[in-house]
Amino acid sequence: MAGRRAPRRGLVLGAGGVLGSAWMIGALRAYEETTGMDVRDMDMVVGTSAGSVIAALIGVGTDVGTMVNSEYGRPLFNDPVLDYTRLGSALPPRPRMRIGSRRLLVTSARHPRSVTPLVALVSLLPQGRGTLAAVGDLVAAAGSSTTTWPTPVPLWIVAMDYDTGTRVVFGAPGAPEASIADAVMASCAIPSWYAPVMIDGRAYVDGGTRSPASADLLAGVGLDEVLVLAPACSFAFDQPRGALARIERRMRRVATRVVVREAELLRSAGTRVTVICPGPRDLEVIGGNVMDLTRRRQVFETSLRTSATALATAAEGRLAAAG
Repeated sequence: MAGRRAPRRGLVLGAGGVLGSAWMIGALRAYEETTGMDVRDMDMVVGTSAGSVIAALIGVGTDVGTMVNSEYGRPLFNDPVLDYTRLGSALPPRPRMRIGSRRLLVTSARHPRSVTPLVALVSLLPQGRGTLAAVGDLVAAAGSSTTTWPTPVPLWIVAMDYDTGTRVVFGAPGAPEASIADAVMASCAIPSWYAPVMIDGRAYVDGGTRSPASADLLAGVGLDEVLVLAPACSFAFDQPRGALARIERRMRRVATRVVVREAELLRSAGTRVTVICPGPRDLEVIGGNVMDLTRRRQVFETSLRTSATALATAAEGRLAAAG
């Protein structure tokens, strides 16, 4: 009698800034310890913005333990280490005094139903000056023998075309050709913070402007199970006092509705979906600025605990919210 087919699994890693990436590394460690699985055995990995960095590392074969060592400041010899201080301070540099994308603005005006309010806003925001060279260097170093697709672990990286507002999935069939490092930098290029990334003459910006996770990309791919780590979302909230944190929580509520819709689309295709996001304890240490480097270690260590609890909850078939 033939054995049962092993389930096909996918991993979605969403947007969330430098603190979101720390949270995801903690959640991935918790996932591996809870399930006994290695995320490098996934059949597909999708990364957006901060999630694209981690997705790319997994895609080229970097194990979660290496990322954990980096979070603790104990990397082994030749391990990839991202020096987040090279990304600048917790606040963006003064942007260029020029409109973000005139072509996208025209598209938004002529076809308002074709773009989301956030995409329309992005067209108006001034262009950023920050550089993502540190991110590109990390990915290039980690994948020194795999600079482009195909990767050891099937990998898709999500960005947005700055002229058309369309979602671009690097690594997918028919996508523009790009190195993995360039695709990741494009996916991380927060409008008004970092300069758009040019690939083959076209400008790209943060994939999170289109979706906080783009989990819907895996509908119809034939996966049995999908784990979504969405650090920009939450199913349960804290009550912050600061004005910036309150604004950030309102944005989270919008992002959460998007991810819930994407998860339902996957479920309707017959895929079992687990969505893990930060909960109140995580949000307390994240604060109101997901680019605040001083909180990174605390966010990572908190996620180790809260994500383990969330995964146990998900295993019982209940809402999978961390914290």
